[in-house]
This record gives sequence, structure tokens and C-alpha cells, in this order.
Amino acid sequence: MVESTPLWAAFVLPLALAWAAWVTATADARSTGAGREVLRLLVKQRRITRAADVPLVRLGTTLLPVAAILAAVVLPFGFRSVSDLPDGIVWFNAMEALAWAAVWLTGWGPNSTLSLIGGYRFLAQGLAYELPHMLAITTAALGAESLRVGAVVDAQAGLWFAVWMPAAFGIYLLSALAMAFWGPFDQPVGADAAGGAAAELSGVDRLLFLGGRWLLLVVAAAFAVPLFLGGGHGPLLPGWVWTALKTGAVLGFLLWLRRRVPTVRMERYVELAWVVLTPLAVAQALVVAVVVLGR
Repeated sequence: MVESTPLWAAFVLPLALAWAAWVTATADARSTGAGREVLRLLVKQRRITRAADVPLVRLGTTLLPVAAILAAVVLPFGFRSVSDLPDGIVWFNAMEALAWAAVWLTGWGPNSTLSLIGGYRFLAQGLAYELPHMLAITTAALGAESLRVGAVVDAQAGLWFAVWMPAAFGIYLLSALAMAFWGPFDQPVGADAAGGAAAELSGVDRLLFLGGRWLLLVVAAAFAVPLFLGGGHGPLLPGWVWTALKTGAVLGFLLWLRRRVPTVRMERYVELAWVVLTPLAVAQALVVAVVVLGR
């Protein structure tokens, strides 16, 4: 059973996530100069476009890492989480909606064509990935007959959900990449639009936005562990060790996938999401529902 941690853990959580995001970024072959880049952005003067809505830009860049941290509040580390909310699955999905707003505000605020294109791209991508993504995490909740993340972990004491919900697990991993607009789904910050939503960002604003993107990736990958990979369940080792190992394996797979799959054109991904992934997610949910009813 997942238990709540002491109050001080709420203050440690952002630091732990930032460290995990740093390690992940450093492990990525394209981010070997991550340390120098962070220092450069910290001392670089902020640049802003003419007629920009500065409060919207500041709000969007700040909201992205905040949304990732808030989503991690229900994330169990071993068998402890900052807060095991009764509707933790819904909470996680709601914080993703904040990420939508953050990227859109960041793209809209500078009053720039290229950044606005990036914001619109993320909305189109989000509408495409959100339905199969929501069905995937709801399927895990259905298998546990609870919206509480701790109950989902407890339900996998004997068998991981990834074993008998493979379609939901695969869809979740794809949508996790899309949620962080990363890897094959990086069109919202694509090079063809000079960086898209991040095109006009510089200095601390750019650091917050790109750091929030890495945080989203880490949190989305980590959430696959309690949803489909048994959480802290495992032989011999403590629960927190199993959680760390499984999260590292998921992140390693996502890093590998980035290097193997090129950026997917937006219209192709939207078609895949609506025509293939959504019906597949519905079929997987129906199978799980039949199994639960037959218990």
C-alpha cells in the first residue's frame, strides 16, 4: 500500500525531479554540453519581440515546469508518494492540461508568427494524443477498480498490467513522448519553424521552458511504472530501488526511440492517433472491462 511521505518531501520533490531531468538530458547524445548551455542561458539577457504580451510569456514559461512538478505529487517512489489522492489518476491528467495551456501561452505571447505556429501545432498534437492517452491510463485504473495510484500499484503485486494490457502500455509510452513534445513528436518546437513555441525565448525564459519539457518527459516516463510496471514491487531489492530501475529503463527506451525514429509529420500522427490508436485503446479497455466483470 502506498503511504504519504512527511511534509518535507514536498520540498525535496522539485529538486529530485530537476536532478533526474538533468541526468536524462546529459545522457542524451545531443545534450553533452547541457551544463554550459544552462550557465549561458542564466546569464544571457532576455530578448522580447515588439508588441509582445510579456505576462503571458512569463506565465507560460513558468507554468510548464510547475505543471510537471504538480503532476508528480501523486507519483509513488517505492511505496510512498507526496500525496496518494483518491483520484490521483485524474489529478495527473489534469496537470497535463496545464502543460497544454503553458505551451499555448508561450507560443501566443511573443506576438510572433513562428512561435504561434508552434503553439497551434501543440494544440493539434494534444487533441490527437490526449484521447488515446486518457483511455490508456483509465484502462489501468479500470484494472485496479480505483482512481488512486496506490491502488493501481497494489493491484499489480502478482502480475504487471503491461503483461495483460500491452496495447494500453504502448499507447501510453507514445503519448508520453507527445505530451513532452519530444523525440518523433517535436513538431511544436520544430527546426522548420525556427524552434516553434520556443522561437522567441531567450535567457531564463528559454531555460524554464526547455527545462519544463525535460521535466514532463521524466514525470511521464516515471508514471508508467506505477501504472503498468508494478510500481515498487519486485524481489529482493527495496521498493524505491525497483522504482528507480524501472523508471531508468523506460527513460532509456525513450532516448533510444528518439535516435531511431525521425520526426513524424503532424498530419500523419493525427491520422494515426484517430484511426489506429484510439480504436485500439477502446478495444483494450473493453477487454479489461470484461476481465474485471468476470472476477
